[in-house]
Amino acid sequence: MVRITREGDTFLFDVQGLHKLWALKSYLRVPAAHVTSARQDPAALGGWWKGWRMPGTSIPGVFTAGTYLLDGRRIFWDVLRKRNAIVVELVREEYDQLIIEVEDPAAAIALLRTGRAS
Repeated sequence: MVRITREGDTFLFDVQGLHKLWALKSYLRVPAAHVTSARQDPAALGGWWKGWRMPGTSIPGVFTAGTYLLDGRRIFWDVLRKRNAIVVELVREEYDQLIIEVEDPAAAIALLRTGRAS
């Protein structure tokens, strides 16, 4: 699971608990201006193939965490409970997309959208 907070003009995506070990990453810092959209998208979670794992952890159909390369895009995954997953699109960052599990998807999406507008 990932906790999202805002520090000034930057979002902090803080990977929680054992997910740090599975994702091989503790946090990401992203300027608010580099977040282009945030949404829930069950279609983005479908299928067992998430891309080439570079590095990360995967139990197909159960858990995906870490960096994946798919169709020329770098995607950071941290999802155990798909119903709480959101998709965050980025520009000019290490990752093109974040697919992450959060505690409250609606609140996380609202935070990311509000942050971009201010």
